[in-house]
Amino acid sequence: MILIDPIALRVRAVEPLARTLKRIVLEAADGGLLPSPLPGAHLPIMLPASAASLRNSYSLTGSIEDRSRYEIVVRRTELSRGGSAFIHEMLKEGDVLDAVRPNSLFPLQARARKHLLIAGGVGVTPFLSFLPVLEQRRERFEFHLLVRADEIAVFEALLAPHASHNVHIHPARDALSIPDLLARQPLGTHVYTCGPSSLMDGVRETALALGWPKGRIHLESFGATGGAPFRVQLARTGIEVAVGEAESMLEALEAAGAPVRSLCRGGACGECLTRVLAGTPEHRDHFLSDAEKAGGGLVMPCVSRALTPSLTLDL
Repeated sequence: MILIDPIALRVRAVEPLARTLKRIVLEAADGGLLPSPLPGAHLPIMLPASAASLRNSYSLTGSIEDRSRYEIVVRRTELSRGGSAFIHEMLKEGDVLDAVRPNSLFPLQARARKHLLIAGGVGVTPFLSFLPVLEQRRERFEFHLLVRADEIAVFEALLAPHASHNVHIHPARDALSIPDLLARQPLGTHVYTCGPSSLMDGVRETALALGWPKGRIHLESFGATGGAPFRVQLARTGIEVAVGEAESMLEALEAAGAPVRSLCRGGACGECLTRVLAGTPEHRDHFLSDAEKAGGGLVMPCVSRALTPSLTLDL
């Protein structure tokens, strides 16, 4: 895979936070200063997790003002496609990785009168760069984090620098009423959510039902999840690509050398948007409108899959 304007990063430290969580500290391999990120930015990294390297994006969790280092927090997932497994089992201090300059597709909204942040588990990561900025600017915000009871201490430690009456940690999903929380917000509030799809979909659907404008609802997805295998026909080249149950359509297309662009790899930016010529997509993105999804003529291969045995794409 060819990276545009790559940067080489050296692993400065690998810090276990919990059994399934690690913090990775990265620095410029040449000892120089790193490009300045914006709050909520994610870092696309090439990981040699298999014969075909993976390109995974991770939210930056450190201070955006510290250009000597980047920090990411990675959870080891049971159904890892290779990225989290490589980081937890093989990545070590001194290793050098290729990356792309940080991208911000989940920015703070300058016109918001208040910022409502809702995260689930490791979905806290993009907000770790939001919080110091909101505090420094003295903007109105409210942060709610839903976590498993056995991980409360871990996330309390992560959020310790930002402990205040605005930051709330809840031990279970039912400990927070999303409808009540959204209903009591003042006009001009923007809501941001990151975490499991069930949480993000619930926040979005509830907000829309309460009359929130779509432009004030912001979602950050972790990326693709698996599903049943299927095949993709590339109409322009005649190539047929098999998509396995544990890989994304985008990864399979990249491995086959298909000319598909990508950026966020989480179904949010629209960079990989591709025309569907035959077959029915299973939409898992947060970019296409309901009408576009119902039409079935477009797909986001970074996260979406197929409801039919095969798809034919305009590639």
